[in-house]
Amino acid sequence: MTFPIQGSCQCGQVTYKLLSEPLMVVACHCKECQKLSTSAFSITALVNADTVEFNGEMKEWIRVAESGNLNGAKFCPTCGNRIYHFNPAEPDKIKLKPSNLSDTGIIHPVAHVWVSEKQDWFVIPEGVAVYDKQP
Repeated sequence: MTFPIQGSCQCGQVTYKLLSEPLMVVACHCKECQKLSTSAFSITALVNADTVEFNGEMKEWIRVAESGNLNGAKFCPTCGNRIYHFNPAEPDKIKLKPSNLSDTGIIHPVAHVWVSEKQDWFVIPEGVAVYDKQP
């Protein structure tokens, strides 16, 4: 894989460059991620914040996670696409939503989390870590 990889929201108002490989890619099956993705799960690429360069205005929304941590989201104010999630207490890491990259070849989840809320019809591939909730 060659870096940087370009990414953008649906309307193109928010663009970014991912400068290096993610630390890990995870599929989350919690009900909140099902709502977010309007699918069975959401994909997240955990990256160091300094390995992504963003351009364009983003809006922010924050909710309290089951753990008590804050779960923030940055998204395009025009088309609504989520760009990344973050925990304000951990500013050096972000949870990039990699489905909006121009090359999605990095999307190989190494773990599936919150499988306690997984859709029954989805079969998790063999060889990946599985967690009932957040590890």
